[in-house]
Amino acid sequence: MNALSSGRRVIRLDLAYDGTAYAGWQVQPNVPTVQGALLAAAARVLGDDVKVVGASRTDAGVHALHQVASLSTTNPLDATSVARALNAMLPPDVRVLRAGEACVTFDARRDATGKRYAYLIDAGAVAAPLLRRYAWHVPGGLDVTAMRAALASVRGTHDFSAFCAAPGRDAMPICRLRAVHVVERRARVAIVVSGDRFLHHMVRNLVGSVVAVGRGAREVAWLADVLKSRDRRLAGPTGPAHGLTLVRVLY
Repeated sequence: MNALSSGRRVIRLDLAYDGTAYAGWQVQPNVPTVQGALLAAAARVLGDDVKVVGASRTDAGVHALHQVASLSTTNPLDATSVARALNAMLPPDVRVLRAGEACVTFDARRDATGKRYAYLIDAGAVAAPLLRRYAWHVPGGLDVTAMRAALASVRGTHDFSAFCAAPGRDAMPICRLRAVHVVERRARVAIVVSGDRFLHHMVRNLVGSVVAVGRGAREVAWLADVLKSRDRRLAGPTGPAHGLTLVRVLY
């Protein structure tokens, strides 16, 4: 029986959340997750026969300004009322920004054509207290010019095995990075990366590596050599999860 004949409908949810208190997006046993919180709220609002698929399986501690989820249900409650009711049930660190009717075949993850992430670094000599949950504190200053030059080598289509965490190495390692930007505002540095897909911990591993360049511990050309090696052992450390935010999902 297909979705149309079963009376199911799909609502697109646009979400924002602070990932500090969660073990990531995806439901896991005995730990709080964003998807778990959303499913629990949706079940109270729409009944138990709900399914939720997220566009990005963000890791523990990672935040989202604009996550997208497809919610499948047979309940006829209109999308605007669904959003309002979900926000009444969800914890305050997870918000539904908007909700709308979608095609019954819409799948937030499979239909996505790309994602954009931003990684925030606090490069001040003293850590900014209000950024402690959202930025990696790297004191001592960074050579942003060198970081931009190093990251130029990862634009385009490459095998990113050198920046993939062990749990994700079964995935196809070819990704296309459409844009990589380093933005500096006083003591704040943001690394913004847009791509068609990302491997496990890929952005955080790229950030950890390019920070080594920015600190002067590695030469600019080193990042390109690591990329070509396809060897995770040669790359830099993984940037802390709390500095990473999902900014946008592309369709």
